[in-house]
Amino acid sequence: MNFRQLTYFIAVAEELHFGRAAERLDMAQPPLSRQIKQLEEELGAILFNRGRSAITLTQAGERLLERGKSILAQLEDTRLEVRRLGQGAEGRLRIGFVGSATFGILPNIIRSFRANYPEVNLSLIPMNNAQLHRALVSREIDVAFARPALKDAEFVTRELLEEKLILALPDVVDTGGRTVARLERLETHNLILYPEYPRPSYADFVLNACEAAGFTVPMRVWCMDLQTALSLVSVGEGVCIVPESVSNAPRKGMKFLRIEPEIARTALSVSYRLDDQGVHVRNFVQLAQKVARKIL
Repeated sequence: MNFRQLTYFIAVAEELHFGRAAERLDMAQPPLSRQIKQLEEELGAILFNRGRSAITLTQAGERLLERGKSILAQLEDTRLEVRRLGQGAEGRLRIGFVGSATFGILPNIIRSFRANYPEVNLSLIPMNNAQLHRALVSREIDVAFARPALKDAEFVTRELLEEKLILALPDVVDTGGRTVARLERLETHNLILYPEYPRPSYADFVLNACEAAGFTVPMRVWCMDLQTALSLVSVGEGVCIVPESVSNAPRKGMKFLRIEPEIARTALSVSYRLDDQGVHVRNFVQLAQKVARKIL
């Protein structure tokens, strides 16, 4: 039994008349009668009681009509579902991101994507850069927001925006009303760095920027992520060099200063696999770039 035979059978079963069913199917009656006879032979069951003036369904025919309608309905649902997935109207998107992305552009991107594609389920997974790289290689995530940018021949990477580095420090530190800080004044403070491993990482980017500015970090405190680093700053454990967007979310026990002269800028980028042809990924990255352009 194939889907064409099933369609023919349902038409006859609903019309209970071969002539009307043939008109409905836009075909001649003899071929339709032959198809139904062939179906009965293949199934080994009589589907219709054929009388002189009318036909009726046998018990086997009634069961096939019930199941057949269900099968065709499922087929149509599947067709529509696959089409919607192909058009990006629904599905799932797994997004990995570094912690600093949540202070800046990422919430705006997520909000905009949900507004445009409400039926796409989003999985948001915080990771460091090394974890993002591994997860994208192993296809555990679809999109990665990284800082610094991920480098891999299998990835497509798009820079979204560039930020200054600023200083986060405990609010109990007397800055004399200054809004800027100079690196040489950090010699008496612990510099909190993250992540401790794996390396290289954002921590190495900060250390290299300090070294290029002629400043050697004397005292270092290591932790695994930005949130822990900010917590350590707020309790007076030291200071931390962070992307400027981190200051968008004021935190108790902490204040922020610009660093002058400027030591470096850090870029947030979005990456996906070169061989990923999924429409969700393409739509998401295009929207992320659009949101970034508005901010710039």
